[in-house]
Parts: sequence; structure tokens; C-alpha cells
Amino acid sequence: MIDLKNKRVLIMGLGSFGGGADSVRFACEQGAEVTVMDLAEESKLRETIETLGSLPVRWHLGGHSEEDFRRAQVVIVNPAVTAENPYLQLARQAGAVITSQVELFFERCPARIVAVTGSNGKSTTTALTAHLLAGGGDSAGRPYRRVYLSGNIGNRPLLGLLEDLRSEDIVVLEISSFQLEQLGPCRRGADAAVLTNLSPNHLDRHSSFETYCAAKEILFSNQKPNPAFPPVSIFNGEDAVGLRWFEKYSQEGFRRCVLFRAGDVEACYREKFRLPGQVNLQNLAAALAAAKVFEVDREHLQKAVSTFEGLEHRMQLVSEKDGVRWYDDSKATTPISTMAALNGIEEPKILIAGGYDKHISFDELGRCIAQRCKAVVLIGQTADKISEAIQSAGPSQVIVKRAKTMEEAVVCCSKMAQKGDIVLMSPACASFDMFKNYQERGKVFQKAVLNLCQ
Repeated sequence: MIDLKNKRVLIMGLGSFGGGADSVRFACEQGAEVTVMDLAEESKLRETIETLGSLPVRWHLGGHSEEDFRRAQVVIVNPAVTAENPYLQLARQAGAVITSQVELFFERCPARIVAVTGSNGKSTTTALTAHLLAGGGDSAGRPYRRVYLSGNIGNRPLLGLLEDLRSEDIVVLEISSFQLEQLGPCRRGADAAVLTNLSPNHLDRHSSFETYCAAKEILFSNQKPNPAFPPVSIFNGEDAVGLRWFEKYSQEGFRRCVLFRAGDVEACYREKFRLPGQVNLQNLAAALAAAKVFEVDREHLQKAVSTFEGLEHRMQLVSEKDGVRWYDDSKATTPISTMAALNGIEEPKILIAGGYDKHISFDELGRCIAQRCKAVVLIGQTADKISEAIQSAGPSQVIVKRAKTMEEAVVCCSKMAQKGDIVLMSPACASFDMFKNYQERGKVFQKAVLNLCQ
């Protein structure tokens, strides 16, 4: 286990998503001498810095210092930083231990870990899994176990959970390819690992789809033999990579491998499930598979399935006025997730799409828009690429328009929308060209819609 007590610990990348602040608090609690380094200026990190109060921290913001890396004994790295970063090479050469928030957590976590990864549906599957696991209890209504939701979702950061966790608890994590790359050296694996699906994503970071898949596979290759609780690997039977990995890991005798499919969801669950579309049935199938690992009984599962309401910014109904429904699907940051949304809606659709360019092909999305949409309003860096993909799809009746802002896009949609239409903001791209994150993008969309529909 990586010891931080009395060590010179450098936090590389404070960021604005909470993981850096979590690492700062934990390192201080462990008795480390903490330095925080971030390329961003203090003014851009003020909100995060204020959450750390008066912790004894040395702040080196607005740039890198080689001396910080040569001096550090432990470097806790933000997931946004690549392993090839030259400053990390300096730290390694000086003998520093390179680690991450997620590795520190896995090393120390006494509870069972359910980890969910994939390209699409991760957040919904993770939240739904935690919801199903928390549904069990005895005749007096007392829960069998405490269930925590964390990782890239949830209200509590990873390392902050450690002080409360017990061996009988379960932590359900959403975990990204960036985090999994940093988990590579860890000696602890997930007790249950879930793959939702895999499609090209983050190719601005990973050099190829194969490299991206290799990062995701770390979740499964890191699972270790455990006679007390043999690990379980859960794969999507409707995904090519998932099927391949199921066959591969089924050869290892120390683990149990499970396949899930949307079509296998029993009617008693399917009829009670509130979320629409085939993709959400896949998410339900994955969550049910994970819940059954922990022997949650059918009665509690049925009740929990019926009370799950979905997540914000994931096919969230914002407003309905004059027969037009407006949906916020800002979490759709890949073409695959946007196509899933479009294919799951039968009504005439007006789409708002576009955003930060992750160097992913839009060819298939262009064909889907041409076939499934009444109109599309394009925003952000990728507007030209998506427009070209639609044109390349061949003759189509879809109307293609541009907007400089989300507010302008909403107004443009309102002028085209008629009774019975659905306006769907499902960008197929990350948000970083125009917004801090997908949550901010969704909130801006919702505000613009509500202002329009008042």
C-alpha cells in the first residue's frame, strides 16, 4: 500500500470535477506535506480551492515547475494527465511513486467493489445498479447492507468514503478509460466488473480504438482470485468486444463470467421499468446481472426497478408545450449514444448536435440523422464535420441549420417545431469547446427551453 504519511506529495492537476480536491483532502489527512500544481490560473480554480478551506497546502498554479516534480516523493495524478507527460518522467527519474485517486481508493477499500465501464450507458447502469442493490432489506425494512455510489457519479468523492466503509458494504463505481489506465499497477481488483458496450471514443487521447479497448480491459485483467468472494465479470452479449472478452475470460477458472442481453430482461422487470428504448433495456439487463451477484431477491428487485427515475441530462424531459416535447440528452457525448437516442424515438425529431472534437468519425451518425430526423441544428467545433457526414449520406429531406450558441439553437428549433415533434439536444460530442462540462451544457439548454416555454 502506498504510504503518504510524512511524504512530500504533489497533486498534479486540481481540476474542477472534485477528484483533485478529494486527493488533496486525503493526502492532508494522511499527514503528507502537500503541494498542488495545476496549469490553470488561481482565478479559474477559485471555486474548487474554496472547498478546501484552510488545509495546509502549498499552491503552485498557472504552470509547471520541474523542481516540484524532482522534489516529490509521491505524485497523485489527475486522470486528464497522460502517462507520457514529460514532467511525470522527471518525477519517476527522481524516484517518486506515481499514483492516482482511483488507485489509492482500490488499495484501501474494505468494501466490495462493483465497477462499471464502457462507452455508453455507464452512468445510468451505475446508478441503476446501486439503486437495485440498495433495494434489499429484512422484514423490518432494515437494509442488508449499505450501498454507496461514487466514481464519476454520486454525491461523495472516492477517498472521502474510506472513513465510513465496512467490509459488508458495497461501493458501485462508474470508471473511465483514463482512470483505468491509472489503475493498471494496482494489486486490488473489482469484485464485480461490468462492461456496458464499446465503440470508438476519446481517440484524441487514445491513439486507436484498440488502445481505448485495452484501457477498458484493465478493469477485467486486474480482477484477482478470491476464495471468499470469487470475482464476477459481466459482459454485454449484444456487443462484439463484450462477447470476445466473455470467451477469453471464461477460460480462467477463478472468476465467473456472465452475459446480459436486453432481450433477456424478464417481463416482471421490463413492464415496471420507466426508461424508454432498447439501450435502457441493456442498461437494466446489466444492472440486474450485477444485483444478482449479491443475491438481491426478486421482490426487492421488482420494487427497485419500478422506482428508478433515471438521471439528469440523460433523455430527461424538460418541457412540453403546444404538443412539442423537449428532451435534454447532454450526456450523449458520442455518436453511438446519440444514434441510440434517435433510434429509440418514433416521433418526428429535431436534433441539436455538435461540440468538442474528439476526432471520431461522424459517418454513421450522418446517415442516422439523414434517415431519422426532420431537422438538425449544429453547434460547436464539429458542426462542419457533422454537416459533411449528413451530406455524404446521400439525398435526404433533413433540414440542416447552424447556431452559434445553445440559446440560438433552441430558438431555431422552436421556429421549426410542430405539434407532435420532439426536440432532442443529444450532441454526440463532448462539451469542452463551449461549456465547462456536459452538466453545464444541459443546464443552459434547459434554461433556454424553459424561458421559451413559459
